[in-house]
Amino acid sequence: MDEIKIKSDSRDYPIYIGFNVGKSLDKLIKSKYSSVLIITDENVAKFYLEEIKSNLKGQRTFTKIIPPGEGSKNIGVYYEMQSYLIQSGLDRKSLIIALGGGVVGDLAGFVAATYMRGIDYIQIPTTVLAHDSSVGGKVAINHEHGKNMIGSFYPPRMVIFDTRYISTLPLREIRSGYAELLKEALIADKLFFEDLLKSSITSLMDEQIHEHIKKGILIKAAIVEKDEKENGLRKHLNLGHTLGHALEASIGYGKITHGEAVAIGLLFSLYVSERVFPVKLPFDSLLQWLIRNNYPLISQKTDINHLISLMKTDKKTINNSIQMVLLKKIGFPVVQSIRDEELVNYLKDFFDKIGNDIY
Repeated sequence: MDEIKIKSDSRDYPIYIGFNVGKSLDKLIKSKYSSVLIITDENVAKFYLEEIKSNLKGQRTFTKIIPPGEGSKNIGVYYEMQSYLIQSGLDRKSLIIALGGGVVGDLAGFVAATYMRGIDYIQIPTTVLAHDSSVGGKVAINHEHGKNMIGSFYPPRMVIFDTRYISTLPLREIRSGYAELLKEALIADKLFFEDLLKSSITSLMDEQIHEHIKKGILIKAAIVEKDEKENGLRKHLNLGHTLGHALEASIGYGKITHGEAVAIGLLFSLYVSERVFPVKLPFDSLLQWLIRNNYPLISQKTDINHLISLMKTDKKTINNSIQMVLLKKIGFPVVQSIRDEELVNYLKDFFDKIGNDIY
């Protein structure tokens, strides 16, 4: 088992990574809580809910199971959760366990952040993608006009990442998670990025997944420790997300996974970077890797103007001007203002290059 310590202004907390580490839950949770609520989704519950409950010896335990997918990260489900906590008699000494992927973690974390002005919660991510969202304390729900528009910064008490859970993931979810690992490598570690491009999603070994996730978390941890509330440096973690979030909203949450959308966003960020700066980036290498690993680069007709309007809901937007995270080279990200007329041309040329339909 590896342990990584996160230091933040709000609170310090550990991240535990290892095979079967989830079975040590009762030893890792040292505090005694009045109640524990496990929030999970229907898919994860089938595999791991009973195991987690059995490792909460002596705790008064409740469970809440939500439908899987991004559609559950909305104000209606959030309100339903709050009502359930009140009706179940949870108090300020209660604990929420987020057992699942990024959707469960974001939703459960926001419920914890706002119930009785904040109670403890623990992240137990079950997807590769959630290695990113479970670290750093960003919790949120979606609005119909934008992803993660309603939320807070609220760190967990700990993160427990049992890499055994990856074995039950469908291939599409592993593919989705590796987009975030590519992002972390691009903003911080050229050798890590090159190592990822040598790997194949369909033939990953347990040891590879463990090391990749560990490296990704270490990169994010180093950034979050320096800039917890996203005042500067942490914005670099949004590489690929300005277009990625817009594609999710445009195509429909759940029709394309978060990581699949981010993968297209990463490609676009490299494409724009090469036009803004005098730099040659591994656009073609990344494109070929995404094709080999069956990322959906051609999805549907794309309305450029609608995408730009959605990109303007990005939280980095200032005075209606889109701010994109670009690269001067691998490991050197910057935030750059992009004018609308430039963006129109960039998007048209980019989608034409990767073979997407536009109008």
